[in-house]
Amino acid sequence: MLPNVIRTRVTHETSMPVPFYVHASMTDQRDLHPDRAESGKPPLIVIVGPTAVGKTRLSLMLAEQFNGEIVNADSRSFYRGMDIGTAKVSLEERERVPHHLIDILDPNDSVSLALFQDMAYASVRDITVRGKTSFLVGGTPQYVNAVVEGWNIPRVEPDSDFRLLLEREAAEHGFENLLERLRVVDPESAIRTGSNVRRIIRALEVYEKTGRPMSEQQSKGPAPFRALELGLWRPREDLHRRIDERVHSQIAEGLFDEIRSLLSQGVSPESAAFTSIGYRQGMPYIRGEATADEVAERIRLDTRRLVRHQETWWRKNPRLLRIDLTQPDETTRVQRAVAVHLGDEGGS
Repeated sequence: MLPNVIRTRVTHETSMPVPFYVHASMTDQRDLHPDRAESGKPPLIVIVGPTAVGKTRLSLMLAEQFNGEIVNADSRSFYRGMDIGTAKVSLEERERVPHHLIDILDPNDSVSLALFQDMAYASVRDITVRGKTSFLVGGTPQYVNAVVEGWNIPRVEPDSDFRLLLEREAAEHGFENLLERLRVVDPESAIRTGSNVRRIIRALEVYEKTGRPMSEQQSKGPAPFRALELGLWRPREDLHRRIDERVHSQIAEGLFDEIRSLLSQGVSPESAAFTSIGYRQGMPYIRGEATADEVAERIRLDTRRLVRHQETWWRKNPRLLRIDLTQPDETTRVQRAVAVHLGDEGGS
């Protein structure tokens, strides 16, 4: 059961097909106004991109300009007490613009994709009813797409004991046995999950609880929102530099002390929250098995690997309007695209 502090607030939408590599400077070459079929749906501004690309800064600026509130779609920002390692939006930034779905869980809690989708939908509806603009912002592709594309998701609550059992099996014997088990009962999900252990376990969990393959229970429904999807981009070398700077700052700001504090509060190092980059890699330092420099290097490498995964997801999205943050006039172009999408409602 999730804690009572969870406040329902939601996010979801649909967007118009736009190639990922369409540049924001080309917005005058396509009609950003919704067609009649979409005009009755609430608008949603979606801001996605890889870790450290600059989502927070742009989303705050746009939300302030367009009377907006931000719905978090970064799965690791759900957890209380995990601030430094997740580069969570600061309290000062949350005072500037209201944020939803941040600090709603204890680190030992689990959240399913279906529950996130429900909370995101509720958040967007709440924001819309109050006459404000919803911004869905984050770097977790599956969470964003579940909302924007209206996924139909099996309503199966997480079973922490079942997950822990399979996680230990994967840790001791590798993921291959679990994947083979999934191939037997749900071959389509086995193809989709690849080597992602958490997704393999989730598919097995759904089958265990329902007796039906997860792939048979998933589909895309009509998108309940009219979305403008902005994909933030930087050259790889620029992004790597920003990642390196972030890791250096996180360790200087007390990442290891944050990990110790979480452990002292009873957070399990085997919890889903501790799979977040920074926390898992920091455990060898806490145990005296690695130096701070070794941990920093591992965090940098794993973050770069995550970025490649995120970018692969975003490239598959034909609706994304790519925003090159290295271009000096890109902010103005983004502001124009948002204003046009909103019909100039809420602009300054």
